[in-house]
Amino acid sequence: MDFSSKLLENAVDEMSQLPGIGKRTALRLVLHLLKQPEEQTIRLTKALEKLKSDIKLCSNCHNISDHIICDICASPKRDRSLICVVEDIRDVMAIENTSQYKGLYHVLGGKISPMEGVGPQDLTITSLIAKVKKGNVNELIFALSSTMEGDTTNFYIYKQLSGLDIRTSTIARGISVGDELEYADEVTLGRSILNRIPFEGSLKAN
Repeated sequence: MDFSSKLLENAVDEMSQLPGIGKRTALRLVLHLLKQPEEQTIRLTKALEKLKSDIKLCSNCHNISDHIICDICASPKRDRSLICVVEDIRDVMAIENTSQYKGLYHVLGGKISPMEGVGPQDLTITSLIAKVKKGNVNELIFALSSTMEGDTTNFYIYKQLSGLDIRTSTIARGISVGDELEYADEVTLGRSILNRIPFEGSLKAN
């Protein structure tokens, strides 16, 4: 792709680093930004700068937050004895959109995947187990996507909980095997949360 401007080329190169954005799409986006009023582009730039410099991870659940404790963990209306274990922020957003879940979350930051070099030590599993050991949690809901990596992560955490007095469950398989949680429709995901099954039962089913 030939560029008449080095500035344009640099902007396209940076934009194309985003996931799912090829060079042609990046060029279209950059040209769109060039056509917009300067103040709009400046607002976008400042928003991205503040996102990078000011964003925090909740010290309790590891969710992305504006504060040290996220709004969900800080809410007195949430059931603190119930924790839903998810992969990342997109899953929190998907479940919250169902309006069917009133507990807290724990964001792992990924799934165990030896093929990609991701082990248990790379996730927030240690802090999850420590949270359970404090004795204030009655149930963990495994809400990872129904992939091999998701199932492996669920089972690893389940084994780490051996001997602890806690109930474990997993979302009902209204979510198709192999599907990512964030792409499930709200009704199906909401029902999967409400109709969750004991995790031990899911092991026998497999």
